Amino acid sequence: MSDDQRIHPSKVAGDRASLIAFLDYQRATLAMKCQGLSGEQLKQKAVPTSGLSLLGLVRHAAEVERSWFRMVLNGEDCKALWPRIKGEFAEFHVDDADADEAFTFWREACEGSRAAADAVESLDDTVDFRGEVISLRYVLTHMIEEYARHNGHADLLREAIDGEVGE
Repeated sequence: MSDDQRIHPSKVAGDRASLIAFLDYQRATLAMKCQGLSGEQLKQKAVPTSGLSLLGLVRHAAEVERSWFRMVLNGEDCKALWPRIKGEFAEFHVDDADADEAFTFWREACEGSRAAADAVESLDDTVDFRGEVISLRYVLTHMIEEYARHNGHADLLREAIDGEVGE
């Protein structure tokens, strides 16, 4: 993964610009971990006891983007792209999944998330979601945490697939 095209966040930007840049950096990291792999490779699981795959992480990221920005922040009623199977997140069930479709949904979700965040005036502006008060600051911070955690998984998955390592 020597072809790192990610835009590194500024070390002196204000809060909003920093949070948005770090979230975009994490998004770009997930894309980089998947770059150059076939659909079948994206479906591979590194550990027999785990259902995690890079494709599952991309599908999960699409769902998380949609839920936090569209449902929570915008108050939209949007159904899951991949409805639960026996109570489990279906996005991780990738045996019959289409990689191109997943990446299209994820990119569209990210664009929608950027637009939703841009429409909120302040990081401190809040929405009421199911009885909880949630700020844009919280949503952005949570999404950075979500991606960072799963990008750690993506590191291990990519290394197991083809030995590639990198930030």
